Amino acid sequence: MSVLPRANLGGVSVGGGAPVVVMGALNVSPESFHAGSVHRESEALVEAAVAMVEAGAALIDVGARSTAPYLDTDISDDEEARRLAAAVDALAAKLSVPVSADTCRPGPARAALESGARVLNDVHGLRDRALAQLAAEHEVSLILMAFPESHGAAADDGGPLALTRALLASCLERARLAGIPDDRVVLDPGIGFFRQGPRSWDLHDVAVLAGLRELSALGRPLGVGVSRKSFIGAITRRPATADRLAGSLAATAVAVLNGAALIRTHDVAETLDAARVAERVLEAARDA
Repeated sequence: MSVLPRANLGGVSVGGGAPVVVMGALNVSPESFHAGSVHRESEALVEAAVAMVEAGAALIDVGARSTAPYLDTDISDDEEARRLAAAVDALAAKLSVPVSADTCRPGPARAALESGARVLNDVHGLRDRALAQLAAEHEVSLILMAFPESHGAAADDGGPLALTRALLASCLERARLAGIPDDRVVLDPGIGFFRQGPRSWDLHDVAVLAGLRELSALGRPLGVGVSRKSFIGAITRRPATADRLAGSLAATAVAVLNGAALIRTHDVAETLDAARVAERVLEAARDA
């Protein structure tokens, strides 16, 4: 029997046969695509995070700048750093679980780490060498995403899985070159970020979800974020993110059945239920 890859994500064990980990997603950025995740005041942010932990979240991920590829969300490094440091400081002081900072820029990442973040969630997959060096120096855990060039796919990508696998392999190689051990890395296939390839984004995302097990060959646990994303809206014809919970839970179950070890979500209690049911189905299939 092959040994399943395991990662230590800020002290939380991910993969290796452990139960699927659910990470709660919160934002302090008013630009974020799902308004229900945004809490600009510290008190409201902490209240939402505590509720997520009580519902079963093993980590809380907070972002201060939206990374949605179809929105104009640019803000300065200084503004992101200010927002992120304040958010992480408030959360780290109150939570019993690790705080992850969702950023791809070194300045905000440093501010988050100095405020108590134990994980960096980098949608650019360590393309910034300064961020890679910072992560190595702080011995921080990482979630590295398969980020497409210029928010689009390569001209001839050989299919969604081939492209995603190549991008994730590059993420892992950059981490290794920076001296970051594999066991501090979780890989994210980047659902929702491939907007300009040779096929529509919903077809791309569904193909990746269907083939997640092929990505496990890279030897790292997979973390997947499907919560309320646009491919769900395209499939279900529900343009409002507030109407996409059922689709998100269906996609979560598919991701877990296909090998996801971590799920990042706006809806912790419901997502945890979906993950546990999918896990029980997997157990039954192995025992059959």
